[in-house]
Amino acid sequence: MDRSRSLIALAVFLFVALLAVAQESTTPPASADNAARGVTTVRGCLDGSRGNYIVVENKTSLVYVLKGVGNKLDNQLHHEVEVKGKLLPGTIKTGVRPEKAGSNPSDTAHGVDGLPLQVEDVKNDIRTISKHCKAADQQ
Repeated sequence: MDRSRSLIALAVFLFVALLAVAQESTTPPASADNAARGVTTVRGCLDGSRGNYIVVENKTSLVYVLKGVGNKLDNQLHHEVEVKGKLLPGTIKTGVRPEKAGSNPSDTAHGVDGLPLQVEDVKNDIRTISKHCKAADQQ
């Protein structure tokens, strides 16, 4: 009889322990959540003109066109920023040149193609890293 009580007590203990483990939060880390939602983070120099904003990524020099930001980033132009957003398919002609090709004003390009990056919340998804962009030789 003592043995059956011990087995019942052990079974109850194991059952309660399993319930406690099952109730623990299984929330994945934020980065895993961002990846599941298709959110990417880009770090680079913010540039723009005529209502278009682009970020030229530091490591790859890829150009990202920021969507959903309106005209809210003028005070961050030419700053190094970190932007979280959802990468959209395709490319967009920006009307912005990330660098000048020559000193002659007639040496104009009609913009570069960029990858569209949809920003959900301008205040929380864009942050200034530095008030100056890194020089190309410092990247």
